Amino acid sequence: MSMMFVNLPVRDLPRARAFYEGIGLTINPQFSDDTAACVVVSDTNCIMIVTTARFAEFAPLPVADPMTSTAVLVALSCDSRAAVDAMVAGALAHGGRDTGKVQDMDGLMYGRSLCDP
Repeated sequence: MSMMFVNLPVRDLPRARAFYEGIGLTINPQFSDDTAACVVVSDTNCIMIVTTARFAEFAPLPVADPMTSTAVLVALSCDSRAAVDAMVAGALAHGGRDTGKVQDMDGLMYGRSLCDP
């Protein structure tokens, strides 16, 4: 089975690590150092949070400023509406920002939107 690593540039790696741990994800130290951290989403999916300078070494184009543009949208699934709300609460407690966008499709799907720090 293939693995997927989504790479995201971050300005403050310790703050970003605390954010992702705050929403219940773990860090794989095997793929982490002072320029990047591997956030484990599942056995086959990870988010690599990478300092902007390190990210720029791999990026073929200029690195987007997340305060002025959207470079990526990541959706994480949860088992219940309560789990979604708990994840958002953890995100807000660790520097995330609620966008106020809520999707409620009559029990079929429930989603909330936020920005990481």
